[in-house]
Amino acid sequence: MEYRQLTEQEYKDLQDRILYEDNHLLIVCKRAGEIVQGDKTGDETLCDKYKAFIAIRNSKPGKVFLGIPHRLDRPVSGITVFAKTSKALERLSAAFREGTVHKIYLALCVAAPEQPHALLENWLLRREEQNKSYIVKEGKYRDAKLAKLIYTYLGSTERYHLLQVELLTGRHHQIRCQLSGIGCTIKGDLKYGAPRSNPDGSISLHARSITLPHPVTKEELTVLAPVPCSWKGVSGLLQTRPEAPCTIPGD
Repeated sequence: MEYRQLTEQEYKDLQDRILYEDNHLLIVCKRAGEIVQGDKTGDETLCDKYKAFIAIRNSKPGKVFLGIPHRLDRPVSGITVFAKTSKALERLSAAFREGTVHKIYLALCVAAPEQPHALLENWLLRREEQNKSYIVKEGKYRDAKLAKLIYTYLGSTERYHLLQVELLTGRHHQIRCQLSGIGCTIKGDLKYGAPRSNPDGSISLHARSITLPHPVTKEELTVLAPVPCSWKGVSGLLQTRPEAPCTIPGD
């Protein structure tokens, strides 16, 4: 099978964004605006880019296998996991489904939360036609799903406020919807109430770290992604106020 020929710069960029790789896993840093897998736009996917990269790097004439056990929304940046074998894909998909994968996000918000650390629990209803989720009352809608996350306020830049978020469930637009529900809309997220968009169409939500059981060795693996360069002041903020371990308030 033939893959698209990458330019030298594209090849180097993809190489530089690899955070972890072995015979079973490929973990990379997705840029905001990239799509992980195909959608109605027909735009080239991050998965296809890395298939082309592996085909060139490994001089592989046949088809490159890269499975997708999870995905990030297009305007979100950060850690993305691919499986390099069908067995790894099956086991990783099960780990995501069963909740043994722990994901930490950073969110740059337009307002600071009233509480510096809290567990948020809401019932979310997804509206497919709008590609949006809403917080609803428990029991009002049969299709609503319970969403849980823990956030910690890490500090503020000149204009925005940084939260660390640990997902306890994996619902559609969960972080975006739940943070908006407490008045902490994510910078650039017009869909959930931000006053203005980001110049590149992104939202300031970043998949910062992931901890998962290796699909073959079963050992716990933790991978960290660098903060986007466009997040002015955040790197310095994290140096003075390191990210905290996420614990449920009251534990």
